[in-house]
Amino acid sequence: MKRETVLTHEFVEYIPNDLKDGMIYVSMAFATVAHKCCCGCGNEVITPLSPTDWTLIYDGKSISLNPSIGNWNFACQSHYWIKRNRVKWARRLAQEEINAGRAHDSMAKERYFDSTKTPTVHDTVASVGGPGKGKPNGSLWRKLKKWLL
Repeated sequence: MKRETVLTHEFVEYIPNDLKDGMIYVSMAFATVAHKCCCGCGNEVITPLSPTDWTLIYDGKSISLNPSIGNWNFACQSHYWIKRNRVKWARRLAQEEINAGRAHDSMAKERYFDSTKTPTVHDTVASVGGPGKGKPNGSLWRKLKKWLL
């Protein structure tokens, strides 16, 4: 098991079935980046590119991904940044921090998609009913807000 510290990138249309160690594949056509976990465990890491997931920076020579890669569902639970084709190792997070990060990500997605959706007749009627009308008391937003506060 070899920890990677430097990656090579390759722009591809389709992500290959067999990922090479130390190679990061970028498919702009499918807004996806894939690589093998940099800890050497062999797991495949898929990072979708979107306003609510990862952002890719290509400077003409190297790539960077933001935010960090947190492989919380893998046994290794590795955590690192990819900056200018280099792996910058980050500290391991406690389960509470992982849960808080997931809640934050979920809220960010909810805010983003709520702000970009086209209002429907149902949305208009719900907003006319006054504050809090049209949303169930047990909404995900309220639960997350209550949990974080």
